[in-house]
Amino acid sequence: MEFLGDAVLGMVVSGYLFHTYRDQTEGELTAIKSIVVSQRTLAAHGRTLGLDKFLSVGRGMSESKRLPNSVVANAFEALVAGIYLDRGLEPAREFVLRCLEPDIEEAERTKYEKNCKSQLQQIAQRELACTPTYRVIEEAGPDHAKSFRVVTVIGDIEYGTGWGRNKKEAEQRSARESLALLTAQLRAAAGSIGGDAAQQQGEPSEQGEGAAP
Repeated sequence: MEFLGDAVLGMVVSGYLFHTYRDQTEGELTAIKSIVVSQRTLAAHGRTLGLDKFLSVGRGMSESKRLPNSVVANAFEALVAGIYLDRGLEPAREFVLRCLEPDIEEAERTKYEKNCKSQLQQIAQRELACTPTYRVIEEAGPDHAKSFRVVTVIGDIEYGTGWGRNKKEAEQRSARESLALLTAQLRAAAGSIGGDAAQQQGEPSEQGEGAAP
């Protein structure tokens, strides 16, 4: 059953990604899909639905406090297959998207933020010969629900900041803001250099000024 469920999951998620994110490349869509249909994601939804409570497993597994993700993910895929066989493709598609649509949106958003962090590092190393670092500058909230504010430092200069529910999320948001700031800074510098060069080319040389008409 999990074999069929896996096929239905793949078709539904692929179709949704293709129609929703038409501006994304094949590689980007594949990366999102790999996160959404991963064992970890499917197992999390299986546990939310309580599927792990209805599984009959061997003594070795039953004695452990938590079933492996692979087992619960297979149960989720089997449930998708059961819906498909009993009700058809459309109800199965509605079920899959009801469960996984938030994960798709989160994976797409996180992918963009991770790309920002990677892009920032590449540009900083290429243009400034520096690797960005991240420093926590503020914390807020109780210990069980803290938020962090992080600043990006390139060389000795502080760039963008970002808040997050954890340090990793704050770093990603800080990198996104810093990427925009650094890109604007480099463009302004390039424009200034280009303008100076054009002005120098337009100025007559001293020899030309002193020459007889």
